[in-house]
Formats: sequence, C-alpha cells, structure tokens
Amino acid sequence: MKKPIVVGITGGIGSGKSTVVEIFKDFDVPAYISDIKAKYLMQTNPNLINSIKQNFGNQTYDEDGKLNKTYLSDIVFNNPEKLKILNNLVHPAVREDFKKWLSYQNSAYVVYESALIFELHQEDNFDYIVLVIAPKDLRIKRVQDRDNVSEDDVKKRMDKQMDDRLKRKKADYIIENIDINNLNKEIYKINVNILEKC
Repeated sequence: MKKPIVVGITGGIGSGKSTVVEIFKDFDVPAYISDIKAKYLMQTNPNLINSIKQNFGNQTYDEDGKLNKTYLSDIVFNNPEKLKILNNLVHPAVREDFKKWLSYQNSAYVVYESALIFELHQEDNFDYIVLVIAPKDLRIKRVQDRDNVSEDDVKKRMDKQMDDRLKRKKADYIIENIDINNLNKEIYKINVNILEKC
C-alpha cells in the first residue's frame, strides 16, 4: 500500500494551529501533534529520560519520575545553547515515534503539527507545508487568554520564532486564521487540493 502524503502544519505562537488541525481531523485526516508527543516521550521514553538527566541533572525529574517542567524551562528559556541541546535530544525521539505512527496510517495523507518546522530546518521532511498566520495583536490576545501570561511574555516567545514573512516564501499553502467560517472553507479547499495530488 502507498505511504500517506505528509503535510506539515506550522505557524507562530497564537496563530491557531490547533484549531486548524481539529478541522483537518473533521475531514478524517489523521493528525500527529509533535508538541504533545514530545511531552509524552519525555515522560515515557527511557533512553530520552536518561539523556535529559545526563545533560540537565537528576532534578529534571522528581522522585515519582515526573518531569520538572518549571526547572527545565528555567534552564533553557534564556539559554540558546541549552535549548539546542534539549531539541537535539527530543526531536530525534519524536521523529522515530512519528515514523512508527505513520506506518500504521492508511489514509491518503496525514498532518503533522509543529511550531518549529522552519526554525529546525525540517521542511524537507514534508510533501507540503501549510502555514497558519494571524495578526500579531490577535495572536497576543489568544496566548494571553490561553496561558494567562503578560503581553511581554508573549512577545518574548514570539521573538524566538521566525518571522511570518520568511515562512510565507517557504509554505505551499497559507491560511489566515481570523474568522472560523472562512477557516473551514479554506481548509476544505486545501483538503480537496491535497486529495487530488494523492
């Protein structure tokens, strides 16, 4: 049987990637959410857990084996070198997990959600890439409402991501996520277009 086409869904923080993925799922498209899987693997994959402990100390996990997210975040948030080390440990584990997951899928295509496809230079791993964009002020409000954080905190997180103007040049499809009714229509069109290519 033919391997499914892999469509990457990416976009900056607060762009609404999760909403877009949910609509693709409504069209019966299997979805792999890399952020959720990464958190899961950091709790369950023994090799990954050992590597994280070796690089960041045993206190990265509490006595029950639960990841100490606050401790780890404090280390990597303002230290690009440490963040790179963590990414180099987690992303290969996610990649392996995705390959295994993909081997069980029998749909025409699947979607893979990740905020960092372009930042991590992963674009060659996908047949097509969908970029989700939204106005900056709307993105800030969404993240503030969702995470209960200050505007400054959101802007700091945004500054760590690639500018949408650069991402636009690399994406196959661009979805402007402002209005839910329009969003459904946009995704319907993209779904039909991708199915024609399968």
